[in-house]
Amino acid sequence: MGLVNSNSINNFNLKPKRTTTCAPTLTKSILVCVVIVTLPILVFLHVSSSIPFCPSAVSAGFYSSAVEANEFSSWAGDLRDAEFSWNHLRFDDTRPPPEILKIAVFSRKWPVGSAPGGMERHALTLHSFLAARGHDVHVFTSAPSVKMLTTDMASSAVTIHYIDAAPNQWKPELAWVLFKAEDSLASFDAVHSESVALPHRLAAELPNLAVSWHGIALEAFESSIFQELTRSSSDEEISPEFIKALTDHPMKIINEIHFFHSYSHHVAISDSSGEMLRDVYQIPHRRVHVILNGVDDAQFTPDSSLGRSFRSSIGVPENASLVLGVAGRLVKDKGHPLLYQAFSRVTGNHPDVYLVVAGSGPWAKRYADLGTRVVALGALPPSSLKAFYNGIDVFLNPTLRPQGLDLTLMEAMQCGTPVVATRFPSIKGSVVVDDEFGHMFAPNVDSLVNVLEKVVKEGRRRLSERGRKCRVYAKKMFAAGKMALAYERMFLCIKNERYCQYQTII
Repeated sequence: MGLVNSNSINNFNLKPKRTTTCAPTLTKSILVCVVIVTLPILVFLHVSSSIPFCPSAVSAGFYSSAVEANEFSSWAGDLRDAEFSWNHLRFDDTRPPPEILKIAVFSRKWPVGSAPGGMERHALTLHSFLAARGHDVHVFTSAPSVKMLTTDMASSAVTIHYIDAAPNQWKPELAWVLFKAEDSLASFDAVHSESVALPHRLAAELPNLAVSWHGIALEAFESSIFQELTRSSSDEEISPEFIKALTDHPMKIINEIHFFHSYSHHVAISDSSGEMLRDVYQIPHRRVHVILNGVDDAQFTPDSSLGRSFRSSIGVPENASLVLGVAGRLVKDKGHPLLYQAFSRVTGNHPDVYLVVAGSGPWAKRYADLGTRVVALGALPPSSLKAFYNGIDVFLNPTLRPQGLDLTLMEAMQCGTPVVATRFPSIKGSVVVDDEFGHMFAPNVDSLVNVLEKVVKEGRRRLSERGRKCRVYAKKMFAAGKMALAYERMFLCIKNERYCQYQTII
């Protein structure tokens, strides 16, 4: 018996309401009308996110005994009633799974290149672990380009089904045909879709399907607002991209609220995303499960010797007082306009502070213009990331994207590196849940400058203390094994309700 009965999925009905009439010839009038429609949604979201379940409410002192002992360590009950992240719970990794599951995975891409995206890395880490646990995992995905194929793919424990289409071109209907053929041989116990890889019209047929949301339209709309606020002057003309976002996103949000109900089970990858799905998207709470992403805690570990070698190899002088680092795509929505301006101001007062930039994109040349205090490395292969995180004193994530939960924050914390990140609900509620883990800033230049000045004033010794506490929390919450065991339990619960009952492991 599945986690929910497919007949219990309620249709979402909207009653017609009076609408505000806008003057179609006036851009400003259109913008005002759109804001009037969408502002209540955003206000509701932030009110909801401002009173999160226990984790983000703990900010005074190191995140430790009080919350763990009182709220999570002794928790028992039906996992479908847990509105906190399952990462807080303990799942026994010393025993084999009680049942071997046949699991189908729909993913637009499967990482075979040197620098996969966050969603693809999540899918690879999760399902490789589940396959290593003995589960029969089948991935339905787009074909890679020939040059990206690797010789060790055949030895993977995951069975990969490539659709017959051009490389990297996702056609879900073709994947569905392959899925139905494999399902006819032996039925799948659980089906997993990475975001909308499996469209809702097909997902509606599967009561044993769970979808992991790596970003939703409501969060994307917030992102467009924050990006527009980076304009250097209020006198600047509003960007065409923002006008398009204001006109397009409200309908995207409404459409999502409609079709999300076609998916039987929802995995939110942050606590705040879980709140949105329950409170704004109106998904019944027993169908929403919060499981934070995880990273390979065996790969990402503290290594001070490796860090020193890395700094030396990239030309950071030994007398540098502090080394900041940022990684990822160097584009506007990742917050690089903020960091570029903020570091320009900070380095004027502290010429011995360095910034290491790992990534590629339009802002690479801008950073190079800042002179020798910026070390631009280009995109790093995954094998070099551990050295990068260990070679910096603090990791910066100035993202302007509230959606999802960036794996780089988790990787840095696993390496014992404190973080500076944008104060978004997902980060505040699931990652930087304690002041000791680093600093957060409002998504504007002045706020980031103030935080960077605090970091410089603290110095390496204080930052190292913060980093050690980051490592303790990250190892407990963001380990790949913890994430995979939580998914395993959810898939077991989908197959048979008796696995939904959780008892505290003594």
